[in-house]
Order: sequence, then structure tokens, then C-alpha cells
Amino acid sequence: MSAIAGWVDFSHGTPSRDTADTHGTADARDSAGTWDTADRQDVVRAMTTALARRGPDGEGLWSSAHAALGHRRTARDPHPQPLTAPGDTGPLAVLSFAGHLTNARALRDRLTAAGHRAVTGGEAEAVLQAYLAWGEDFVTRIEGTYALALWDPRREELLLVRDRMGVKPLFYATTPDGVLFGSEPKAVLAHPGFRPALDADGLRDILSVARVPGHAVFRGLREVLPGALLRVGRSGSTERRYWQLRVAGHPDDLGTTVDTVRALLEDAVAPHLDGGELPCSLLSGGLDSSSLTALAAALARRQGRGPIRSLAVNDQEPGADGAATQGNEDHFYARLMAEHAGAEHGEISLAGLDLLDPALRASVLAAYDIPINKGDQYASLRLLFGEARGHAAVALSGECGDDVFGGYNWNRLPEWIACPTFPWVAENRPRFLGTDVLFDAGLLGKLDLAGYERDCHRDAVAEIAAADVVADPVEARYREVTYLAHTRHTRVLFDRLDRLGNAAGLDIRVPFADPRLVEYTFNIPWEMKAFDGREKSLLRAAMKDLLPEPVAMRIKTPYPNLRDAGYDRVLRERLAGVALDPDSPVAPLLAPGLRAAVARDGADALVAGVGRAALETALQTDAWLRAYRVELAL
Repeated sequence: MSAIAGWVDFSHGTPSRDTADTHGTADARDSAGTWDTADRQDVVRAMTTALARRGPDGEGLWSSAHAALGHRRTARDPHPQPLTAPGDTGPLAVLSFAGHLTNARALRDRLTAAGHRAVTGGEAEAVLQAYLAWGEDFVTRIEGTYALALWDPRREELLLVRDRMGVKPLFYATTPDGVLFGSEPKAVLAHPGFRPALDADGLRDILSVARVPGHAVFRGLREVLPGALLRVGRSGSTERRYWQLRVAGHPDDLGTTVDTVRALLEDAVAPHLDGGELPCSLLSGGLDSSSLTALAAALARRQGRGPIRSLAVNDQEPGADGAATQGNEDHFYARLMAEHAGAEHGEISLAGLDLLDPALRASVLAAYDIPINKGDQYASLRLLFGEARGHAAVALSGECGDDVFGGYNWNRLPEWIACPTFPWVAENRPRFLGTDVLFDAGLLGKLDLAGYERDCHRDAVAEIAAADVVADPVEARYREVTYLAHTRHTRVLFDRLDRLGNAAGLDIRVPFADPRLVEYTFNIPWEMKAFDGREKSLLRAAMKDLLPEPVAMRIKTPYPNLRDAGYDRVLRERLAGVALDPDSPVAPLLAPGLRAAVARDGADALVAGVGRAALETALQTDAWLRAYRVELAL
């Protein structure tokens, strides 16, 4: 866990000196009197402090005439940042780095061979030296999950860089004279010059499930694209991709492919056991998390270390007679897998309506900074991650395994593969019924959500142009859907792990998102991925020697949703209260007849044709507009 924030502004003069503040005090002024460096540090300190949950144990600030960088860190990282590379007349470069490298050891060896001498031995130092050694090309030499800001005083240029798969977030807002940036939207929102506003594009992102890379809901706020470098200078900003998936052939036979997948999985897990403390495994009992648990436990044994810790969710709710109601059976398989791997296992119960607790829901919104439509799932994850943090500072998650190996119905079954839109949207559309009931018809007509979804899908598949390389149209579509999974669907997965994990003080690692594994599996033909007719055939084959048979042969089950009908009833009652409140900030967006219907029928007016996701979206949007004082700019 760590975080970055900062502000570049080219509208002011040159100071007498650069200032660094790692202890929270500074009062340096520039000699021309055109820019008060201390004032700038106060602002950047506020931006950095907004990210304190991501790095509660230390703050660092650095500023000059045109740039101010901030950093938050945990006690596990003893090296203060921002980090400077000293030169004869001033810094050669200044770095604020959040995340971790998976090739730190190999990178240091290459740098040593190139004549660079490590002083701190930290990962940030290796990244900074890589920039000095290879210039902008350093982005192709570092591997891991990270976001970084690098200021080059010689060029008067800022580089913002995000890891290849976009596991770590990085937001920015351009200004007339530079840029604001931070690991979460709340950092940019802490700058007094940024006013939170919602325009039509932002509302489309809230009401649609067509997740678009780069979009960030707030007007004027963007995300650095995964695998991209944003360069900001006096003449403006430019963004380029340094890594992205490409369609290619797959020359390996089945046996070689299975062996390669196993080797890549082992390589993907190994770096996360390099630290002093073993990670906790978020174990659902499914194939993905069980595979990571087995690999991590085997590696820990080979290293002569103690057992890893695993944690599962038990969502079976007690009935009126005290017996458990029908629920997800994940925890049974998780117990079996933990015993097989020799892990120290624990469970967290998510039964009952505790997930509706207003304080818990507010904490989820505060972690996310934008409205969500899965309140029960995200609240339960917030509790799960909090429990995991009691056992370890780092956790392994099996997220992205289904996207890599084809475990969802929508990325393997022909009826969903063939649909002319994002297949997960088509499969799950019934969950989102009710948007047309709750929201103003004229507004929805202006937003044209169907057209927006269609255009987003068209633009996404155009990026990969699979049909230009793959002759079989069915196989080309499978390749398109896999690309959509990696570039659109995983955005939701990574966001929730990052925001909710960091809110709980937990650094969640995602080995299945390792770019080498993603690159290799992306171009494996679907016929080979499903060679035995089951979902995730390759993963089962690669892991069969480390898993108990019931786990190895288990079919996928979704993350548990709360089944208590009382949950939806409470949502309807709360939304009815919002609809009757003339001062509700979401009122201008709601259907004009909704208030009258609720006044007449109460919460029952929100039953017919309104699904849970629509209720959650409306309630979350109201809470968000209130908490963040967002201006409607529609």
C-alpha cells in the first residue's frame, strides 16, 4: 500500500531552490516572489493527506517552481518518498512511486551491470535509476503493479505511468497551466481549484455498465490508461501506450501449453512471497483462489516458512428454525482446500442485514468516490478485507482468473459470445431493470444509453481488429471477448479490490493479472482453452496435482449476493424517502411521476420492474451527490 499525489503548474516563476519536506514542515519561498512554495506544499499536503488510508505511516512532500509531488507510505516501506536523483546543480529527477515491482531483483542486477549503485535498495530507487539509465524507455523495463509520477526538472516535464494491466489506479485532471493527479479521485478533489461536477458523460458511466478505460465520472477527471505513459509539459499533454494486447498465433501444442501455464502461474505467485510476512489468501473454494492458495502454500513449504493463512466467506443465513438456509457452498470447499494445502483457515459470516448499516455503506462510498450498483457485494468485501487485514498486510486474490481462462458464462458460451455488445452486459441485463422507471425519461433520451453502449462496444473491438488476423469469425469473436474482458470487465474487479482493500489497510495482489500470463493465454485458441468441454480446462489441467478432486472439478459459482428479501425491501423504503424529499440532490434526475407514485403507494411503488441494481444506483447517486457536493452540469 502506498499513494501518490501532486500538482504541476507552469504559470509561475523560478524559485531559488527546490524544497523537500518529509516531516510536514516547510516555508521556502521563490526569489522572484511570484510563487509561494509553502502555499503550494499546503495544497499538495491536503491532496496527499486525502490518501492517508493508502499509506497511514508516513508522508513525504517535494516542491519546486512548477511541480509539487506528494507520497504516502506504510511502515513496511522504510524508504521515504518522493525520491530525488541528485545532480551537480539540482535534482536530475524526482519520483513518487506507489505499488510494487515483481522484477526488482533482476532490475537491480541490470542497473548494477550498467554502473548504477544502489543506496537504499528500495524499489522506488530502482525505478528512478532505470529512468536515468534508459530515459522514457524505462517503462518497458519495470514490471509489477504500480502508479508513478516522475518530474524531470531539466526537461520541465512530468511523466505519469500506470502498470500494464491497470491494477493500480492513477487519476488526473488537466488545468490551463498543468495537471493535478493522485491515486484516487479524492486527491484531486482536495485541490481547491477542482470543482466536482457531473455532466452527461459522467451520468452515462453511472447508469451504463459499459466501463470505458480512461473515464472517471467526475467532469474533467480522467484515468491514465493501463499500460500508458502520460507526458505533461509546457505545451500540453500527450498519452501513449507502451504495452497492450496484440492478436497473434499460438504455436504450442496442448501439452506444452499446459506446462507453460503452470510455469507462468508459479512465476506470477512467487514475487508475492518475497517479503518478510506471508500473504493471506482470499479463498472462496473455487478453482482460481484454490490454485493460488495451493501454489503459495507449496512455495512457502519449499522456503521453509510457516503455513499461509486463508479466509473464506460463509453466507448461509440461519432460518427461523435455526437451520441454515440455502446459500452458497463456497465455505465448504474452502475448508477442504485449506486442509489439503495445510493453511490456517478462518471464515467470516455475512448473514443477515448488517450489510445495510449506513456507516458501512458510507465507508464503501468514501473508499470508492463514485456511486456503485452492488451495495451488498461491496459492503461484504469491505468487511472481508477488514478481517483479512487482521491476519496479514498483503492478500492474494483469485480475481481475473475467469477473464484469463474463460470461466464466466458470458466469455465461453456461444449464445453470449455471439451477442453484438459486451456479453456480460447482455447476460446480466435483467439485474438492471428499473432505470427507466426511476429516472426521468427525457434525461434518459438525452443520454441514449443503448447508443452509448453500442458505440463503446464498437470502439473497443476496433482496438483489437481480431478479424484482420484470425480467419475463423467464431474464433475472432472469442478473441474479441477475451480482449473486452481484460480491458473493460477487469476494470470493475481491480477497482473494487484496490479501493476496498486500501480502505481496510490491505494490499491485495492479483497474480492472474500478471502480464506474461495474460499475453500468453490471450492468443490460445478457444478450442484448446476448453479442450475437455469444461470451463477453464487449461487451469484445471495445469493445477490438477495440487488440488483435491472436488475442488479441481467444481463448477464456477458467483460471489454471494444477499438472498434475504428484506434487503430489497429496505432499499425500496430508503429510496421512497429520497423520492419524497424535495431537497434530495438526485431529485432532478428522477422520473417526475415517481414522487406521486411513492406518495400514493409508498415503497410498493418501487416493486414492479425495478431490480436491486437500479435501487442501489439511485440511492448511491443520491448519497454521492450529498457527500461530495457534486454540481449537476447536465
